[in-house]
Parts: sequence; structure tokens; C-alpha cells
Amino acid sequence: MQITEENTSSGGRYIASLDGVEAEMTFSRASPQMIIIDHTGVPDSLRGKGVGQALALHAVEAARAGGWKIIPLCPFFKAQAQRHQEWRDVVS
Repeated sequence: MQITEENTSSGGRYIASLDGVEAEMTFSRASPQMIIIDHTGVPDSLRGKGVGQALALHAVEAARAGGWKIIPLCPFFKAQAQRHQEWRDVVS
């Protein structure tokens, strides 16, 4: 699975490509030190393959590398963050 990023001045998205199909996790930038993850979209054909989890982990790793925090508004990401206590350093 390949994960790429698209960034704009106000936010962006992480895109996971698997078997020619794309899933995404979108975010908006609240400040230079804070992003809001607001949506995760995984097509039915990719469900159960760990794609959403890979996107969530990518977001956490990007936040650690970039020195910012994540506000989880997306229900999927919020649920993942509650399961992964080790993400507390970047998830608000």
C-alpha cells in the first residue's frame, strides 16, 4: 500500500492506494501546530484490509515528524485514537 499526501494552505488529505483503488483521510489546518482530521473515506472494496488504520497511523507519524497536534473530529479516527493510547502525545 502506498500513502501520499496532498497539501493546501488550509489543509489537505492523505491518500492510500491499494489495488488501483484510493481511500482518503482529509484534514484542515487550525494553526501551524494543529490539524483537524475531519473525514476518512474507505471504499467498500478496501474495507477490512487495514487501509483506514494505515491512514490513521500515517497521520500520527506525520504529526510527530511535523511537531503538531491532531484534533479528531472524524468518528473513525477518534475511535482509533481511543484504542491507541500511545498516540496521546499528538492527539488532543
